Amino acid sequence: MKGCDFMELAKVTTKGQITIPKSIRKLLDLKEGSKILFIKKGDDIVIQNSAMLALEKIQDSFSNEAQRLNIKTEQDVVNLIKDFRKSKKE
Repeated sequence: MKGCDFMELAKVTTKGQITIPKSIRKLLDLKEGSKILFIKKGDDIVIQNSAMLALEKIQDSFSNEAQRLNIKTEQDVVNLIKDFRKSKKE
């Protein structure tokens, strides 16, 4: 397959279930009870760890917020928290 970095094979049971290969579980950091998403992109289906996708979305949101608030360093975050706590006491 052109542009393919990794490929594994799984067999579908009569109940529509598959066992995700160990290498894929490790790659996606899947543990017992993990939830996965099946995302259609064009003609392809992408499987993604739903917790990791949620974390990526949150990080993107925080990134935009950090830019808006001009937060560039860890100290900027500490100062923001101090200012917030101070304003709550007033």
